[in-house]
Amino acid sequence: SIKEVCDQTDKETIYVTDVGQHQMWAAQYVRHKHMKSFITSGGLGTMGFGYGAAIGSQFGNPHKRVIHFTGDGSFHMNMNEACTAVSYDLPIISIIFDNKVLGMVYQWQTAFYEKRYSNTTLDTVLNYEYLSKAVGIDYYYADTRESYKNAVDNAIKNRRPALINAIVDQDEKVLPMVAPGKPIDEIMLK
Repeated sequence: SIKEVCDQTDKETIYVTDVGQHQMWAAQYVRHKHMKSFITSGGLGTMGFGYGAAIGSQFGNPHKRVIHFTGDGSFHMNMNEACTAVSYDLPIISIIFDNKVLGMVYQWQTAFYEKRYSNTTLDTVLNYEYLSKAVGIDYYYADTRESYKNAVDNAIKNRRPALINAIVDQDEKVLPMVAPGKPIDEIMLK
């Protein structure tokens, strides 16, 4: 969980998001203490924004920890930046919320479009372990709370570019949310 990351990092940590469900969860659960410690595009960015923003944040703050929250779809958009992180020995920890779908769009198609899915399932499943080995970043697989906790702990201790492949159920939702065209006082809770 995002809380686990916050519990294991110090108050100087910079959190960066890509675009999608993980971005909404980070906005809800990251506990940042200082201005300029939560970097997100808000509603003004595209998938793939996060890794470049994490690299810029790490270059600008070489003595701070940078955590990059991303989804598997967003990571695919700009995964070449893993090579940049390795080339410059930037100890960015990328945490991929891996649900095999474009999560936010999938959630909307489930909730508002009668499960008429269009181009939200990632048919090509990337092997993150092989990718990590190929570019030279540390790799961790996390499919339980305990393995996630251990992955975060080890990635923080090693202070190297790292990728944590955190498995998430594809039906996990960002809640609460407001349906399109509805007033703010009609919040969806399930």
